[in-house]
Amino acid sequence: MTPAQISQQTEALCRRAPVIPVLVIEDATLAAPLAAALIAGGLPVLEVTLRTPAALEVIAAMATVPGGIVGAGTVLTPADVAAAKAAGARFAVSPGATDRLLDACEGADLPLLPGAATATEAMALLERGYTVQKFFPASAIGGAPALKAIGAPLPQIRFCPTGGIGHDTVRDYLSLPNVLCVGGSWVAPKKLVENAEWNAITNLARQAASL
Repeated sequence: MTPAQISQQTEALCRRAPVIPVLVIEDATLAAPLAAALIAGGLPVLEVTLRTPAALEVIAAMATVPGGIVGAGTVLTPADVAAAKAAGARFAVSPGATDRLLDACEGADLPLLPGAATATEAMALLERGYTVQKFFPASAIGGAPALKAIGAPLPQIRFCPTGGIGHDTVRDYLSLPNVLCVGGSWVAPKKLVENAEWNAITNLARQAASL
């Protein structure tokens, strides 16, 4: 898969809903009901970060839930790409981008949302053919004003900002013309997940989906 094809598929995913839940799950038994709750609320695209021992098992469980599109976040290496795809991930998200990682995703036909934090990083990805990128860590590097500024000289790039975004700032990002969607964890708070409060999570997802 070429970078242009990857960006085309990634853009289609980003346009499915205004928010992609970023999920850090410790207990795989919670995976399927959590996915069902988020999907019921109108958020079908789910990012499971590879930050816990259960992450691959969580991806596998969520991949069986009807209506969902599950991807792997915090993908750092070619080994992560192979493991995520084997578990059922349909896309990958990375905090940054390296040639080895880009090569691996292109070779595995796995759509990638590669991370960029500066104009130089965004330009390097654009030069390779990636027109859809992750802006990370969004709030720590200037938030919506920084992304607006980067977008002025780089109108070819569309972004999914992630990192420190909450219900209080999400509209600032979604109002920008270069933003397709945002990634955020506030739609699935840890306490609600651990307490299996699925109706509450569906309500949060519904609010996010209506943005």
